[in-house]
Amino acid sequence: MANKFSTFVNKVNKAPQFMQSFLLTTLFTTKVKFAGTTGVKIEQITHQQTRLFLKNKKAVQNHIGGIHAIAAAVLAESATGIVFGMNVPDSKLPLLKAMKVNYQRRMQGNLTAIAKLTTEQITQIEQQEKGDVMVLVTITDESGQQPIECEMQWAWVNKKR
Repeated sequence: MANKFSTFVNKVNKAPQFMQSFLLTTLFTTKVKFAGTTGVKIEQITHQQTRLFLKNKKAVQNHIGGIHAIAAAVLAESATGIVFGMNVPDSKLPLLKAMKVNYQRRMQGNLTAIAKLTTEQITQIEQQEKGDVMVLVTITDESGQQPIECEMQWAWVNKKR
């Protein structure tokens, strides 16, 4: 099922490869301005998966030179929210219901986030009037390890008229 967001993303995904990330990131950061302050970059969006990137630059660093904990949480929220938003009907309002972030170790370098929805979750989102799903997200740093573990629970309800 298509919504306005997924229709736009599908059009962008047909553009030349070198333009896609720029167009998707620009669309997202004009709508979700706070994510834009971190420099989140969208690399891929489909109905089942998103892949985002966050460069370890001065603007998002903590006192020890790694990516700040909150910037990493914004990356996780953005990745899960985008894949969730690809599947929420236009008549529904997507809401972050809960987030749990466990910091396992110091983050090394840049971060990549991959968020995924299962076929069953997509069907649930499309068919139920309201509900919630836990969107899986894996964040890895330049060492290939997962410095943080995140659980993002997204809900949907009818929009008020």
